[in-house]
Amino acid sequence: MVNTKRLIENFTSMVALDSPSFDERLVCDYIKEYLADLGIKAAEDGAGAIIGGTTGNLHAVVDGDIDAEIIAFSSHMDTVEPSHGKCAVIHDDGTITSKGDTVLGSDDLAGVTAILEALTVIKENGLSHRPIELIFTVAEETHGGGVTAFDYSTIKAKQAYVFDLDGEIGTAASSAPTILTYKAKFIGKSAHAGFASHLGRHAVKAAALAVTRIPCGSVDDGINANVGVINGGKATNIVPDLCTINGEIRSFDDAMSDVKFSEVKEICTAAAEEFGCKVGFEVAKDIRAFCVPDDNPVVKRFKSCCGELGLSGECAPTFGGSDNNVFAQHGIDGIVVSTGMNNCHSVDEYTTVDMLTQAAELALKLMTNCD
Repeated sequence: MVNTKRLIENFTSMVALDSPSFDERLVCDYIKEYLADLGIKAAEDGAGAIIGGTTGNLHAVVDGDIDAEIIAFSSHMDTVEPSHGKCAVIHDDGTITSKGDTVLGSDDLAGVTAILEALTVIKENGLSHRPIELIFTVAEETHGGGVTAFDYSTIKAKQAYVFDLDGEIGTAASSAPTILTYKAKFIGKSAHAGFASHLGRHAVKAAALAVTRIPCGSVDDGINANVGVINGGKATNIVPDLCTINGEIRSFDDAMSDVKFSEVKEICTAAAEEFGCKVGFEVAKDIRAFCVPDDNPVVKRFKSCCGELGLSGECAPTFGGSDNNVFAQHGIDGIVVSTGMNNCHSVDEYTTVDMLTQAAELALKLMTNCD
């Protein structure tokens, strides 16, 4: 019963709206008006003011006529850069891309579209459905900035389907890692590089040495790490007195992220000492690991619905973070459902008409399921 023509029009309309993290106003207003036309009143919270953005999270409850537990459906409204001036191009084979100079925004407007279309089908056909909670978030791409600022006392659901994963429709992530981010600040001593370099303490060389020693990539079972930014120095004729590196550690075991960060600290401290420098650290865990077992109702229902649609229903770990990591910290059991986004966070991002249609069909099946 999914209306593919309407679905694609809705998707392309939202893609055309700029919605970078911290400025999702246009998409937020679009969703709010769309829901109002369906008779669903969505409330916008104050997360925007808390995180320094223009827009809050959207929250709504849709009463159901099936006597079943309320379930939350969630996706995020922001997109990564480059995103300004996005335009969806529909190719003859059904592939949907950007024009090549921006991301497409299927991460995560594909998720938004799937949820909205499922609700529309329910309303226009008078379908019986379970109680539904809707959560459309902001600043997800900043490690769940918007959902972290949510008032969880207002949320009724204890189970959630977060439509925000790449890959084949009918797959989902049932576990995801802690993401620990850090900044190491190397402090040396400046001096004239031409006639007094011996008086300096070279912060860039200390930081560079540390970077060569910090393990990156798959550093252990279930642990990935990276150093992504190094920044220091003012001019070629000055021995640099300051250099910073920024990195992250992802671990399915939250405690192991602390262990690996301790190793990074030891490496940085030793490298600093070799050049007579000091080093200080800033560290944060933006999101923490979650794991939902296969016998959890949220997984069993997903697999059952996928089976009815001829989809695989496969649940597996992902090294990507999402709003679901934050939901889990607040006692909500959720999995992250694929919406058919591909090559995310790049100008090569794409989806297809068939994938968007299947994602909406899966959302509809989950909303109307009695279990």
